[in-house]
Amino acid sequence: MITLDIKDLYVNVPKQGIIQSTAIWMDKNKVCSDIKKQILQLLTVIIEQNYFQYNNQYFKPDKGIAMGSPISGTLAEIYLQLIEERYIKHWIENQNIVYYKRYVDDIFIVNDTSRMNEKTIKDSMNSIDEHLEFKMTEETNNSINYLDMTINKNTNGMEISIYRKPTSTNITIQHTSNHPQDRKDAAYRYYVNRMITLANTERARIEERKYILSTARHNGFPTHKIIDMEKKEITKNGEKGSIINET
Repeated sequence: MITLDIKDLYVNVPKQGIIQSTAIWMDKNKVCSDIKKQILQLLTVIIEQNYFQYNNQYFKPDKGIAMGSPISGTLAEIYLQLIEERYIKHWIENQNIVYYKRYVDDIFIVNDTSRMNEKTIKDSMNSIDEHLEFKMTEETNNSINYLDMTINKNTNGMEISIYRKPTSTNITIQHTSNHPQDRKDAAYRYYVNRMITLANTERARIEERKYILSTARHNGFPTHKIIDMEKKEITKNGEKGSIINET
């Protein structure tokens, strides 16, 4: 198992690469020539209107797309999905890569080392586009962190538990704070949902539940509110059984 992170994705995505990728996708979907021409013209205008101000001076980057723009995520996806179509799909079909998932610029890969080892994957990814740099992290003791998950590999398959960065704290909005109740509850709804949907072993769920209840108590939340949230999530996700212990 390895993870790959695309370094500074938005500021390094090639402008012409986005335009060419958009044209290719439209050709694949048989978009008529007039509409294609208009879309590409509009896209060029959007990409080129990328300015920022610093120290009372205006700058225009010679590459990349605007960070914070609502369309930048879509533009990056157009380009990255074409890369996956042309390269990653072929590796998966040949079973060099057993499993591949990407969330924005974070990639998780399970590979068959007898067919394609970690160094080969990294070198191959970094040879696709000179503008993009893929930074690799390898598993340690059959374990690797990806997004907010710790994935452990064993003879029974993959065990997933919740991962928190070392800088994470157990601070949320205090229960007695003068905020709308739904905002105060939001963090715990997220925690509980993540525990139910991501953690795939009873042990991982129990450990995560201990953390959630401890955090709730630390921020003045009554335990029964967390239990109610947990019941709702279990019902919503169709979970069989429960680790709820109301005593």
